Amino acid sequence: MQVDFPYHFDGRDRTAETSEENHIRNLIEQILFTNPGERVNRPDFGAGIYQLLFAPASPEQAATTEFMIRGALQQYLGQRISVQEITAEAVDSAIHINIAYQILRNGVLSSASFQVGGGP
Repeated sequence: MQVDFPYHFDGRDRTAETSEENHIRNLIEQILFTNPGERVNRPDFGAGIYQLLFAPASPEQAATTEFMIRGALQQYLGQRISVQEITAEAVDSAIHINIAYQILRNGVLSSASFQVGGGP
């Protein structure tokens, strides 16, 4: 079992745990939503996708987003997952991101979807 993110306590007042599949999804989320420079002693950690929110929606922006995400995931999770496909689509004031990946330890195919911007 792995520590759940965000850190919290379970019903037994112990550190909450989660499955490996959910833990890896949590790690992907941390990489996506952390801007480089936010982490002490790890200035290059993160994909920095927030900086793309105010860029004009275009095929170039989508390709840039996919490239940034793929690079960050390969750098920080390359020993744990194999990225199969990344799609980033600008819809109104939001960016929808879908990531398909394979967990290397057990071969399980999984996917995760995230949205940046667009309000609540």
